[in-house]
Amino acid sequence: MKVLFYLLFISLFGLCQKNFKDKSINQISSSILPGANNLDLYLPLLKSKRVALVVNQSSRIDQNHLVDTLLCLDINITKIFSPEHGFRGEADAGQKVDNTIDPKTGIPLISLYGAKKAPSKEDLNQIDIIVFDIQDVGVRFYTYISTLHFILQTANDNEIPVIILDRPNPNIHYIDGPVLQDSFKSFVGMHNIPVVYGMTIGEYGMMIKGEKWIESSSNLIIEVIPCTNYNRASKYILPVKPSPNLTNQNSILHYPSLCFFEPTTYSIGRGTNMPFEVLGHPSLLDHEFSFTPISSPGARSPKHKDTVCYGIDLRHTSANEKGLNLAWLIKYYQISKDSNLPFFTNERFFDLLAGSDQLRRQLLLGKSEEEIKNSWQVDLAKFKEIRKKYLLYPEH
Repeated sequence: MKVLFYLLFISLFGLCQKNFKDKSINQISSSILPGANNLDLYLPLLKSKRVALVVNQSSRIDQNHLVDTLLCLDINITKIFSPEHGFRGEADAGQKVDNTIDPKTGIPLISLYGAKKAPSKEDLNQIDIIVFDIQDVGVRFYTYISTLHFILQTANDNEIPVIILDRPNPNIHYIDGPVLQDSFKSFVGMHNIPVVYGMTIGEYGMMIKGEKWIESSSNLIIEVIPCTNYNRASKYILPVKPSPNLTNQNSILHYPSLCFFEPTTYSIGRGTNMPFEVLGHPSLLDHEFSFTPISSPGARSPKHKDTVCYGIDLRHTSANEKGLNLAWLIKYYQISKDSNLPFFTNERFFDLLAGSDQLRRQLLLGKSEEEIKNSWQVDLAKFKEIRKKYLLYPEH
């Protein structure tokens, strides 16, 4: 039945596909299908409903955007909500994105980044159901899960059901990092989870509800549309970059470790064609590799703009698939200290990324990577037990 439905969809969709097909996006080559592809499981839930979508550039079924797909299938989309980086995924990290009208479809676009992080009651007028479909990368400070939190809270408060179209997590293969402490909650870390938490966004949505991380969650109805042919050992190459500076699989895998350099004097390649694949500083003259950040889309004011940075090239270095790599953080903190050069540019933001001030204090004390990671283990063990209740996919 499922196969027949999908064949019927392809036949119908082919009639209008030529009007909006994006040939710049490579089709997924593996047999893994994100939840969005399982139309037979959620299309009947949308028929005759007024639908709001929480989407960005990653919200695709093969080569076509979910918005275009659903419109072609006569689904009544009344609002589009967009997270950090905007609906098209082109805005800089932290850049304010204004509300507007999508010129292609005429549908109102409402930004959920900046001062406004959740839909207002007025935004949800004449909405019967919300569909959330955004590609996550499985890292606590990647803000799409924070947007999910606010969507679920608002949906609960207004008694609107939510469908989460699940997508594979490219960093699902390990769990690591300090677990966030309550006094360090922010938009880059809202829940008591480690930096890398090993769950899909659908599983995570169920955890938000199940652990009562939103107020009075009894009104919340969540339907997770699962991925097909997916398990926790699956290798999944994202067909669309999830944000402007995560441009390929290597950058996505290095991101959890290199993001700690954001509130430091070191560049991680924003303003180059290799963000999160390089690391450098103008003072490292003994390093042969160099790069120069410039103003560019997605990084209009990069750190050390128009200045040569010397450092290391990680484009051909595989990320640690068993945990965070703290060796670079420890090494370059020590180099800065020995050279009497500043390292942190924003200690508070570093602590928010880490989820506490413990990691920064451990760096100041000269703790080794082994000592730092050992200090996380009790909290990680507790988290893993909680996590088990919400897993949808087998280990192999």
